Amino acid sequence: MEKTLNRIHPVSDPEATYFLQVSWEKDLGTGFGLLLSDCQCAWTGTVSEADISREAADIEMDREKYVEELRKALIAQEESAGKYNFVIS
Repeated sequence: MEKTLNRIHPVSDPEATYFLQVSWEKDLGTGFGLLLSDCQCAWTGTVSEADISREAADIEMDREKYVEELRKALIAQEESAGKYNFVIS
């Protein structure tokens, strides 16, 4: 299992710091787990392969392109710095 941990500052509260951990087996396209923490509370969730396919279809995006965008937004912090925004709700 692979994991990444990134520090994020959501646009919804730029003064706040959150930590986002993403874990996956083969690649993000087969599904992944999320853990979000503000160092006081933590929230977890999973995204299945079916969820990814459904979301790509809903926004009419090629599935492989959608998975690549997920990778950039959730994992590849250096190459996507400033390109993606997070909103915590």
